[in-house]
Amino acid sequence: MPTDPVLYEKVGRVVTITLNDPDRRNPVSDPDTIDALVGAVGRVQRDPEVSVAIVTGAGTAFSSGGDVKAMRDRAGMFGGPGQALAEGYMYGIQQIPLAIYGLDVPTIAAVNGPAMGAGCDLAFMCDMRIASARARAMREAGSCPGACRGRSRPKCRSPAGRSGPRKRTGAACA
Repeated sequence: MPTDPVLYEKVGRVVTITLNDPDRRNPVSDPDTIDALVGAVGRVQRDPEVSVAIVTGAGTAFSSGGDVKAMRDRAGMFGGPGQALAEGYMYGIQQIPLAIYGLDVPTIAAVNGPAMGAGCDLAFMCDMRIASARARAMREAGSCPGACRGRSRPKCRSPAGRSGPRKRTGAACA
């Protein structure tokens, strides 16, 4: 894996968060990647000058989702007894939607290639998706549905369920 699993670049009021493991097609299940992605999203939230965050992947893929080799080997977050597995998801990959849904700025998924499994979930967590001609989105049959979506909820809803304005942009939510 490259030195930085997630790159953070700010130009003006726009932040680009790039999943940075192109050799493995940017999986989001490694603890270092999860921590870096959640940290980057937190950094966006703490910066009052940011108006929008773009999430993309380095190389030819947006994200392969989970690390298939780790799944096969039952390693990392995919190993251990049932309770440990559940806690690995809850305190690991499911922190991604909590961070993204807590943002006060809109998010755009710049889907530059395949978005598989949890990578597909990541794209759909964003407020908007823009896809290249190479983009493909798919969830595998028989996969754990919602590895990332397990705690998803609508964004920008008041307690009464009505859409409200974005805190820092003034743009209404869809």
